[in-house]
Amino acid sequence: MDLTGARWRKSTRSGSNGGACVEVAGNLPGVVGVRDSKDPAGPTLTFTPEAWRAFVTFAKRA
Repeated sequence: MDLTGARWRKSTRSGSNGGACVEVAGNLPGVVGVRDSKDPAGPTLTFTPEAWRAFVTFAKRA
């Protein structure tokens, strides 16, 4: 999937100590990108916006 133009932001749940950082790009139509901020050129997961909202809702409960 082409994520050119993605605007990445660090997750608010990422640690402030430089570890466990997840970045999310939600500015692309029909897709939410997720990547490891320590490896921005590495693999990226993509979700539909609906699937991403469901994941975040579930994760907040955990």
